[in-house]
Amino acid sequence: MKEEQFRTEYKKAADTMVPDEEMKHQLENKLRAHGMKRPRKMVYIAASIVLAAGIGLAAPVLWQQVNGPAAPDNPGDRQVITDTSPVISTGSVTIPKMELPDMNSGAAMDMIGLVVYQGNIYTQTATRIEAADAAALRGSKLGQTTGGIDEWSGKDKYIELASTIGETDIYAVKGYDPDFRIMSYKEINGEVYAELYEHMNGITVGSGADLLGKLNLEGRIASAEWESFQSWNNGLQQYAPLANDGTLASFIADLLEAQPVDAQSLMKEHIYDDEDRKVIYLKLEDNTRVELTLFGKGLVRYGNAPVFFVPESGTFQAFWESMHPL
Repeated sequence: MKEEQFRTEYKKAADTMVPDEEMKHQLENKLRAHGMKRPRKMVYIAASIVLAAGIGLAAPVLWQQVNGPAAPDNPGDRQVITDTSPVISTGSVTIPKMELPDMNSGAAMDMIGLVVYQGNIYTQTATRIEAADAAALRGSKLGQTTGGIDEWSGKDKYIELASTIGETDIYAVKGYDPDFRIMSYKEINGEVYAELYEHMNGITVGSGADLLGKLNLEGRIASAEWESFQSWNNGLQQYAPLANDGTLASFIADLLEAQPVDAQSLMKEHIYDDEDRKVIYLKLEDNTRVELTLFGKGLVRYGNAPVFFVPESGTFQAFWESMHPL
């Protein structure tokens, strides 16, 4: 293809491209981590164009590339009506095993922290651990990663202990099933680098317990904080204490019984355009810090898991209203 023809075709693709909703969510998180404000719609589109240039103008469906689509098992599952349309369908949600990229398609995977262990793919999580607390959580050593995976890697590169994080030791995490959570740990010149990775694909989620239950929240919360969307969005870190009382305990207990909703259906409804959100941070007795995002419509999401949860509306509302700004 001649350069001028390529430019013309590229412009046509760019002009018609719609930014993927999950891409918007991931871009929000990445920019916030660097202390930058949430970009306007035109910036999202620009980001889409940049990605398109890197994959030969193939339109990306990023989360499907990373974790595969999540879909309700039964079309007749019960429905929960939120305070606004549309109706949210709930029921068991199957999260397929991670769909690896087919390099013959010309599509590249959106890179995230990723480790292959025992044939499963573990990805970065919304649970954090401070370096000073990591050593106490190290269980048995599981191996050492080899690196070798980048955005252009084909299926043949996803071998045991391959990763996107280079060479580092991998450990089980005390108190957690290694089928769900593992930890990278490395010391360089006396400084510790540690991060948690979780396996959240190839499972069926029938309630919050099937996913959130693996975080071991119930009865183990040492302290809690929350942050408004405005603070979160602008990287202000204006945290307010959250009472560790019966209201929080009831919310957590109900969350474990909450019905799941596949994320893709909500992404299509532009759920992240809704700024009526609050973020809660739960510090557990083992010093892990779990982040959950609450949506005013009555939804809860953990990190980038391709599923949302719908707690009982009365419990959710009582907890939502218990969060008062400083």
